[in-house]
Amino acid sequence: MTITDTIIPGAYIFEPKVFHDSRGYFIETFNRKHFIEKGIDVDFVQDNQSVSHKNVVRGLHAQKGPFEQGKLVRVIKGAVVDIALDVRVGSPAYGKHIGVELTAQNNLQLYIPPGCLHGFVSLQDDTIFAYKVTNYFDKDSESGLIWNDPELSIGWSINQMDAIVSEKDQLLPDWKSYQSPFTFVG
Repeated sequence: MTITDTIIPGAYIFEPKVFHDSRGYFIETFNRKHFIEKGIDVDFVQDNQSVSHKNVVRGLHAQKGPFEQGKLVRVIKGAVVDIALDVRVGSPAYGKHIGVELTAQNNLQLYIPPGCLHGFVSLQDDTIFAYKVTNYFDKDSESGLIWNDPELSIGWSINQMDAIVSEKDQLLPDWKSYQSPFTFVG
C-alpha cells in the first residue's frame, strides 16, 4: 500500500494494491498496521455507506467533541471529488482544503482526521460511497459549513447550478460566520 501525505496534517491518501487474476481481483481495503506506521492509532467503530445520484453534494460536515470523528473514505462504485477542509484552530493548514478524486477504478482512499470538515460531490449516477468512522454519530454534535462559499475556493468539478444539495446543508453557515469548535493538537 502506498500512503501519501497531504497539506493537511494527519490527512493521508491510501492507494491499496490490487491483485488481478482470471477470476477478478482482490483488494485489502484496511490494515491497521499501515495506520500505525503513519502514527494514526484509531479504532473504527462504525461503517457507513451512501448511494448518490450525479451532482449530489454532501457536506461540508464534522462532529464536535466529544464525538469528533476520523474518517476513512472510499468509492465502491462510481466516482466522487472528495473534500477535506482543515478547521482546527492553530493548524498550519487552517482554512485550507484538499480535493481527491476517488473512483471505483483508482481505489484511492482518503483518511480525514478529526477536526476537519468533509464533503463530496458524486460525479456519476448510483455512486456508492463507503466510510469508516472513529466515533458514533451524534446529531447534537454536528458542525458544518456551506459547501459553495466562494471564500473557500473549493473546486467541486461541477456547475453550481447543477448541484443537488439537501435543505439542511443549504442552511449551513459561511466561512466568515463559522466559529470552529476544533483545536489542532500537533
